Amino acid sequence: MADADHNPLVVDASRVVKVYPGVEPLEVLHGVTLQVQRGEFVAVVGQSGSGKSTLLNLLGALDRPTAGEIVIAGQSLATLNAEQLASLRNSTIGFIFQSHYLLEEFTCLENALMPVLISKGAAGAEDLTRVRGLLERVRLGERLRNHPSAMSGGEQQRTAVVRALANNPRLVLADEPTGNLDSVNGREVFALMRDMNRNFHTAFIMVTHDERLAAEADRVLRIQDGKLEE
Repeated sequence: MADADHNPLVVDASRVVKVYPGVEPLEVLHGVTLQVQRGEFVAVVGQSGSGKSTLLNLLGALDRPTAGEIVIAGQSLATLNAEQLASLRNSTIGFIFQSHYLLEEFTCLENALMPVLISKGAAGAEDLTRVRGLLERVRLGERLRNHPSAMSGGEQQRTAVVRALANNPRLVLADEPTGNLDSVNGREVFALMRDMNRNFHTAFIMVTHDERLAAEADRVLRIQDGKLEE
């Protein structure tokens, strides 16, 4: 197995096929091959139903491919059981969705710390310092004790971005992260992700319908009829 700390490839997917069973089986991905290096920001665009979210689910170890191989940070997903996949998701991969999915009973800080709390049971001083610093960096320093209902949509989504980075992941998968925001907040959240990508050398794969945002990525990939092309 490749050494995850020295392997520049964060994502190495080869000939990935996904077929959903049924009376008439539906093949959503047809032999997709994709490599993403450390610190790279990749945008994936395509029409609804083209397979964008399916690809993210497979790369995020939320689902298994029908055929092909996916290696994340040196780990072949096919060799991991459900418990090991859950551990990989929490330690190595951050997720940002169109909806923020913050928990109302927890504060901004507690929501941002959630991946740490899940993996360790409690946040240590170093974790608190890191996550607080990230929240202050995105202008949420005065919102740490606020619950989601007392925050704006942009503030909620910025909290979700920090949550995705709480465990210092190698890879962040963002599925339409600006889709529920107005253009001003959308651009701000995108700029924040780009800032985190550059400063922490975290690889990002962002699915988006916004061609203008996609154009600012390092690479733009288009999914069409289940196939991926530059």
